[in-house]
Amino acid sequence: MTTLTASELRDDFASAVNRVAFGGERIVVRRNNKDVVALVSMEDLARLRELDDRTDRAAIGKSKRERGKDTPWEDVKKELR
Repeated sequence: MTTLTASELRDDFASAVNRVAFGGERIVVRRNNKDVVALVSMEDLARLRELDDRTDRAAIGKSKRERGKDTPWEDVKKELR
């Protein structure tokens, strides 16, 4: 994984986007010596979203099993926060 400072990214943004989009590279952006964001491909983002959805479905299933009944969505959301 590549790390760039925010100013390095700003100086060559188009190249960084191409490396991520077409080369499958992941780029971490640092500002003030802290990792603040990452550039990832749309494929990586889709995998992250799917993982997030699976985690949510598992939490909902667990809540239903523990309660033994259907739970209003608003209650489930409160528990997930």
